[in-house]
Amino acid sequence: MTKPEEFFNSLAEEIPNVKPGKMFGALCLKTSNGKSTAMIWKGDIVVKLSGDSFKEAMSLDGSKLFEPMEGRPMKEWVQIPFHYKNKWKQFVLASADSVKDLKKKISTKKN
Repeated sequence: MTKPEEFFNSLAEEIPNVKPGKMFGALCLKTSNGKSTAMIWKGDIVVKLSGDSFKEAMSLDGSKLFEPMEGRPMKEWVQIPFHYKNKWKQFVLASADSVKDLKKKISTKKN
């Protein structure tokens, strides 16, 4: 396990009402509605943010919109480098707060 993954796992224990999961095959945290709020990606944290939290995260040197596939950035998802790990908790808390009230998608798959 990498240092960022170890730090992410220890951070997960400090965030209320989240549980571990997977997103794009990476470690993530999900709120009680099943929505992903944060994940570890290539040694960075990725969080869904809006408003002032989004602006603050994007102002950090090296932060960028998250692109799981090159050329396809995900709106509101910010990738923040590990060297800002002292700020990760505040961003995860802001992210969890913003996604906790989103409605769970109902599957429309036919079996």
